[in-house]
Amino acid sequence: MNFAVARKIAARELRGGLSGFYIFLLCLALGVAAIAAVGSVRSAIQEGLESEASTLLGGDAEIQFTYRFANESERDWISANSLAMSEIVDFRSMVVFDGGDVLETALTQVKGIDDLYPLYGNVELSPAMDLTEALEVRNGLPGLIAQQALLDRLQVEPGDILRLGTQIFELRAAIIHEPDSGTAGFGLGPRIIVRTVDLADSGLLAEGTLFETKIRMQLPLDARLQRLKNQVKEQFDNNGVRWRDRRNSTPGVSRFVDRMSAFLVLVGLAGMAVGGVGVSSAVRAYLERKTETIATLKSLGAERSTIFAVYLLQIGALSLVGIVIGLLIGGGIPTLLAPMLAEQLPVPVRTGFYPAPLIEAGIYGILTALIFSIWPLARAVEISPAGLFRDISAGSRRLPRLQYIIVVAFLTGLLIYAAAAFSGTARLAYWSAFGIVLALAALWLAAQFTRWLAARLARTGLTKGRPALRLALGAIGGPGGETSSVILSLGLGLTVLATIGQIDSNLRQVISTELPDRAPAFFVLDIKNDQIDDFRALVSADEGVEKIDSAPMLRGNITQINGRPAIEVAGNHWVLREDRGVTYFATPPEDNRIVEGTWWPEDYTGPPLMSFSAEEAAELGLTLGDKITVNILGRDLTAEISSFHEAEFSNMAINFVMIWNPAALENAPHSHLATIYATEDAEGRLTRAMAQNFPNITAIGVREAITRVADTLGSLANAIRWGAGAALITGFVVLIGAAAAGENRRVFEAAVLKTLGATRARILGSFALRSLILGGSAGAVAILAGSVASWAVLTFVMEADFSFHWPSAIAIVTGGAFASLIAGLFFAWRPLSARPAGILRNRG
Repeated sequence: MNFAVARKIAARELRGGLSGFYIFLLCLALGVAAIAAVGSVRSAIQEGLESEASTLLGGDAEIQFTYRFANESERDWISANSLAMSEIVDFRSMVVFDGGDVLETALTQVKGIDDLYPLYGNVELSPAMDLTEALEVRNGLPGLIAQQALLDRLQVEPGDILRLGTQIFELRAAIIHEPDSGTAGFGLGPRIIVRTVDLADSGLLAEGTLFETKIRMQLPLDARLQRLKNQVKEQFDNNGVRWRDRRNSTPGVSRFVDRMSAFLVLVGLAGMAVGGVGVSSAVRAYLERKTETIATLKSLGAERSTIFAVYLLQIGALSLVGIVIGLLIGGGIPTLLAPMLAEQLPVPVRTGFYPAPLIEAGIYGILTALIFSIWPLARAVEISPAGLFRDISAGSRRLPRLQYIIVVAFLTGLLIYAAAAFSGTARLAYWSAFGIVLALAALWLAAQFTRWLAARLARTGLTKGRPALRLALGAIGGPGGETSSVILSLGLGLTVLATIGQIDSNLRQVISTELPDRAPAFFVLDIKNDQIDDFRALVSADEGVEKIDSAPMLRGNITQINGRPAIEVAGNHWVLREDRGVTYFATPPEDNRIVEGTWWPEDYTGPPLMSFSAEEAAELGLTLGDKITVNILGRDLTAEISSFHEAEFSNMAINFVMIWNPAALENAPHSHLATIYATEDAEGRLTRAMAQNFPNITAIGVREAITRVADTLGSLANAIRWGAGAALITGFVVLIGAAAAGENRRVFEAAVLKTLGATRARILGSFALRSLILGGSAGAVAILAGSVASWAVLTFVMEADFSFHWPSAIAIVTGGAFASLIAGLFFAWRPLSARPAGILRNRG
């Protein structure tokens, strides 16, 4: 190969401008921009989280206690190791507004604070006032502030009187900004903030009720966080405390951002694959226009490698242009959207220049451009000079030489490896790449089958008396054409949307239709021991109540299995990550069938025994006779597993992983949990009755909770759709490119048809049918591929049932057909208006 000659020829070729490469540049730029934008937004959020870590956490470090306050030794240690400390208490409760004629209630998340809250940041209120002023006692009533959503729901305003438990508060202001809201997690109701001391007589923080306390610490600048964490673990680990510090102040948010951005990057890679199809089509179309040049170079003795280098250098230079354009767009999007991001996200966003995601997107762009350019280029240089002069390159089916195939395979593997490394979710990346490759293969086979079937149908009686259909089928089934590029590009974009649409439809069906049919109307928490009988009597008296179940309720963390740390024995199983519900029964609960072992006698008073959920026990590797240590209210209690029971959590009935014998737990401070099955028209009456007679309890409306979960899933689905939209837009660009590339062919075709007497309407109808058939084929394959992908995600990732949803599928096919139709008709006007004589004379 003569590289110097190749470089000179490539430079001269590029002087001719970018004609024919606009689609190439646009496809590459869109794919790179999408990935760069997602990465830049992720970096902006991560930088914001790191820079505001102490403010988001509420301190430099935090120690959390479950269902209790810190004891004296714990407070002494915290005080000795911090410059300042602030304690908050967090729990769910019902807030009540007595409007006179109607008693309004709402589920809310309550935060009790002390005088030092917040250690970092500020609470912003409307009307503007100091936090101390907003919560001070006036005319015998303490103050309360709440999020605007609660004011809107209860139709209240500052100055109105609200009740939490048995304590009366005056609403003073709406919360505009809460500095530590990013650590609150998912809540079923709007936030309320009051002073903890004002909750003393509310009945909401009694022993056995469900609440958390968190002590935030302001530390010296030279504090060694890991050493402090180790000290807490050594001294208080058996007390059930949890440590968190500014190094990972919002693990839930960080984990969500990482996973969502990783998924969006993978969706972006699907868009890059779509763009790659466009790149391949653009390269092939460009090389078809250069057939005479390639034939001349070969006739003059130029080697294949030299000709390959000539056009690879051109494509490489143009690829760099497209990648740079994509990086400028993707890197600039976070800056342009900074105000909107800051308003929509509950975490700080620090916009700026982040090179890492741009480098990542650039690598994706380079590899994609090479993978999809080398194949058509390698095929083109293999055709003989005679074949090139006879213009047979378009119909060639010859594979490239083995070395080119190996290079393409290596670059593809490198791209997949890069996706796994950069996304941080290797398994998801590999499966996604496998799915994209399978989808491309299925679409390519569909394109070949469509071409074959169209060619056969064009010669059957189906087209008799239908010349427009015969012309359309003949064009689809003939050599060359845009059949493959249209089905590949549009089909892959539609596959991504079909996958998301089926997943979204299935999840919404589970949440909005299946669960309410068998779910209780209310979950009721914090029913005191001396209230449970009166509570059951009150609820049962309502004619709309179908059933009420109740159980003693404690919470505890599994700390050890057979004397060893639980994490070491069973890994990071969900049962071990946080505290779990614990109850006790003398006899097996009605809905929990014993599958192995034996239940204890009703009057059993010996060493503690436990029945464990069978499915979770199998996952943890537990057997009968194993000893489980659970930290309950700061005390370690150990019980032996005597049986395994079935616990069906999906039916939303009362189910527990761990059920103990009564003598082991009944003397510990605890409350009761109840589920109420009732008709929808009884829910309002029950809510008011429970609020009036049992002000300390928390009643969670299942329908409202399901609605909030559905809204959250809807928001996630919308975010993913925006990412998938980039793939679809790229597919539409490729579609336009394929239509544009075939415009000259349509001009000649229209000229011939006009000469033979075809009318403009008939020619236009032929073009329209051609586009509809190709778009419909792409949509049909997208439905099949998307259904398989969504089934795999729901079955193996989300462990949910899959059912096919026709509305989403019909929308995909219809959208694909019309997208192809619009692109095809847009490029049909010039062929229809061209004069046949001039076209045929030039071609001749």
